[in-house]
Amino acid sequence: MKMDRIYIRDLSLRCIIGFNEEERREKQDVLINIVLCADLRKACRSDNIKDTVDYKTVKKKVIDLVENSSFLLVERLAEAIADVCLENERVDTVEVTVDKPAALRFARSAAVEIERRRL
Repeated sequence: MKMDRIYIRDLSLRCIIGFNEEERREKQDVLINIVLCADLRKACRSDNIKDTVDYKTVKKKVIDLVENSSFLLVERLAEAIADVCLENERVDTVEVTVDKPAALRFARSAAVEIERRRL
């Protein structure tokens, strides 16, 4: 059965990301897209925030993580974001895409997309 989905789209943040010396000096832009997969049937019936994934809380945790992080690889940043999302007990699966706009000359961005499930 396909899970219900909550989207956090185009979260634009800045962090230290990359392994080149010039990438380590100043924060760079990253664009983050998150899909939180959960069973939302109870919330659909109750209309109560307690029965759903509070995506504002998830967003705040992701912002705190990213803006205070310093990773070498976009892959590691994506994994850390997925871990934060899976801290919410209602989230069964999360899909995270991290775009690094300045990564490649002549390209709009380079991106990594991962999917992680609750174990």
